[in-house]
Amino acid sequence: MADYARDVLVETDWVADHLDDDSIRIVEVDENPALYAEAHIPGAIGFDWKHDLQDQVRRDFLSPEDFGALMGSRGISNDHTVVLYGDRNNWFAAYTHWYFLYYGHDKVKLVNGPREKWIAEDRATTTEVPSYPEASFQAQGPDESIRARREQVMDALDTGTTLVDVRSPQEYSGELIAMAGYEQEGAQRSGHIPGAISVPWAQAVNEDGTFKSADELRELYTSKGVLEDGNAVIAYCRIGERSAHTWFVLHELLGVDDVVNYDGSWTEWGSLVSVPIEKDA
Repeated sequence: MADYARDVLVETDWVADHLDDDSIRIVEVDENPALYAEAHIPGAIGFDWKHDLQDQVRRDFLSPEDFGALMGSRGISNDHTVVLYGDRNNWFAAYTHWYFLYYGHDKVKLVNGPREKWIAEDRATTTEVPSYPEASFQAQGPDESIRARREQVMDALDTGTTLVDVRSPQEYSGELIAMAGYEQEGAQRSGHIPGAISVPWAQAVNEDGTFKSADELRELYTSKGVLEDGNAVIAYCRIGERSAHTWFVLHELLGVDDVVNYDGSWTEWGSLVSVPIEKDA
């Protein structure tokens, strides 16, 4: 992984060699949480992104105290290195990686490839849910330097900040208000934030879900105008999970420091009153 800016990826071979390493905690976070019960990496802890990692009353994260309590209750301490993976080419694994950094835990890595890769390699899986001793986890922060709020996005329209829309071309153009099957996570209006550059998240990965090389990624985002002139970058999608994947690529793999994830994303922007929206490519 020497060609990437930060040491944040592990290969499936590495994971297989560290299944009994008590200094790490393997965590699966799927877009479809039911997959964890069907099969997961031995020893992996399963988090339901919607019910475990979200406030159940308002649309927001858990508080630092609740986040720390959740981690501790599942046996994750501040001393553990957390190794994340999941379905959908690691959408929510990357989101959870960003979430851990938001609360100050930087001992976190992503498996280079999704759960489908692990299974396709005929590696060991189980349905057994691990039971780890309760641990102490103190959340820090939050680190607002990696998260964009709607006011910051509004300001970006006049400051030259680069906006990156990582959704599908059909969502970007306004042809779709949300991907099929995700209508409940749609917005009142379709389209994109004015001036946003369309770079679908999937362009950053290979067919098996592993990340493209640093040179390929740098060429991709340079050719699209994202890395021009050292501008600050704001990534967004529908609810923040695909844009967390792009944030991971830009910040963790390419070393772009001034990049943030707008997790309010299109479900928020597309439902706000009187904000500007563009359609078509």
